[in-house]
Order: sequence, then structure tokens, then C-alpha cells
Amino acid sequence: MSPTLRDADVVLARFGAAARPGDVVLVRWAARPGQLSVKRAVRRAGTGWWVLGDNPYGSTDSRGLGEAEVLAVVGWRLWPRPGRLRSNPRP
Repeated sequence: MSPTLRDADVVLARFGAAARPGDVVLVRWAARPGQLSVKRAVRRAGTGWWVLGDNPYGSTDSRGLGEAEVLAVVGWRLWPRPGRLRSNPRP
């Protein structure tokens, strides 16, 4: 999720919150059930969400794994640069 988030950032996620396009979300993939990822929600797709990483050249996301199950909405970075994560709707 670079440049929005980097390895070792500590974030606050709201489980059960309704995702909206542009939100940063915690997801699980049907193809990789043991893996959790943080991605940007783009649109609802079937029974899940189409999600993309903020870096299109270095991201494993719905382009390769299909729709994802959204588990939580990530709203804040707590460390190292505290602040609210802003929505970034994609065209």
C-alpha cells in the first residue's frame, strides 16, 4: 500500500464497518485463505470487493486474485506518523 502505508506501520481497523469505494480495507482472499492484506476498496464485485494496491506496479490485488472479502476498514495510522487515512477514489 505504499505510499499510503509502509511495512511496520501500526494502524487502527474497524471490524464490521461498512466499506465504501476509496476506503483502505483489510481483506482476505479465497485463493489464499491464510493471507490478510491491506488494499484500497474500488467497487463491490459479486459477493465481495474489487480491491487494488496504491502502487499498481508492485501490488498483488484483485487484478491477479479476483474479488476479496473485506474484514475491516482501516481508518487511522497510529505509528510512526499518526493520522487519518483519507479516501482515494479511483476513476
